Amino acid sequence: MQTRFKKNAKIFDIGITVVAAIVSVGVMLYAIGHYGLQEAWPELVLNLFYIACLVMIGMYFFNYRITTQQFNYWCSICVGMTVLLRDILFPPPLAFFSLHLICLVLSVLLLCMLTFFYARKNWQSYTKRNLWVLCIIDILIATLYNYDIYIEPINEYTNYSLTEIWIRPTITYALVACFVTERESDT
Repeated sequence: MQTRFKKNAKIFDIGITVVAAIVSVGVMLYAIGHYGLQEAWPELVLNLFYIACLVMIGMYFFNYRITTQQFNYWCSICVGMTVLLRDILFPPPLAFFSLHLICLVLSVLLLCMLTFFYARKNWQSYTKRNLWVLCIIDILIATLYNYDIYIEPINEYTNYSLTEIWIRPTITYALVACFVTERESDT
């Protein structure tokens, strides 16, 4: 199969990101099996969206039956659904209300940015800086959740929570890396 990207550095960048996301999703699927579906069903729903993103990244990477517009649209829908479900509708309990409020505001901002970017008719006019802001906001949210986990008592779910938090920023980074490469090839 022929890959969409020609530079070895970009192939490595996207490849290592996808491998990290696949390992993380695998760990979370193991956690679902370990703790049972009754206790971990929300993680299964999130993992279905993450797996859909990974499949689309693979299809896009290998130039297999998906256009750039379809890739951007459907991956943004999947990432947006995970933001909506995990961070806005069913946010995890955090140690401090101020931390919860900051995470909620950043999540709403991320969802609005995703909606604005992919709802535009001329989505290719979005700059690289705007794309990196999407990734940075997602990383900030994950960092705040990570901080909250460290200030709360450690339990049997801590390692799995730390893994789950970083899946979406990893996938967001892969999406941004794919799209930035597409923008470079357009110009």
